[in-house]
Amino acid sequence: MSDHDDFGSFFVGFLVGGLTGAIVALLFAPQSGEETRAVIKEKSIELRDKASKIAEEGLSKAEQIAGEVKKRASEVAEKGQVILEEGKERLGGKKQKPDAT
Repeated sequence: MSDHDDFGSFFVGFLVGGLTGAIVALLFAPQSGEETRAVIKEKSIELRDKASKIAEEGLSKAEQIAGEVKKRASEVAEKGQVILEEGKERLGGKKQKPDAT
């Protein structure tokens, strides 16, 4: 679960850092409006591609974790079934003495 929190923090930091860098670059760039628009378009495409890549990686990681959780849950259920069957055998193997009342 900690990996999920780390990924979320990284992703938010990545987006905030990217946006902050883009804003600072725009404010201090000695370019014409047309050049600035071209730079904005290029940077937005780069940012979109990076965000898409990170989202794909996050989805892949989530699917991997879900698979591991499903596998572990199945193993636990199997172990529980074995323990249940063993308990039934132990109880079934002990015959109680009839009451002499």
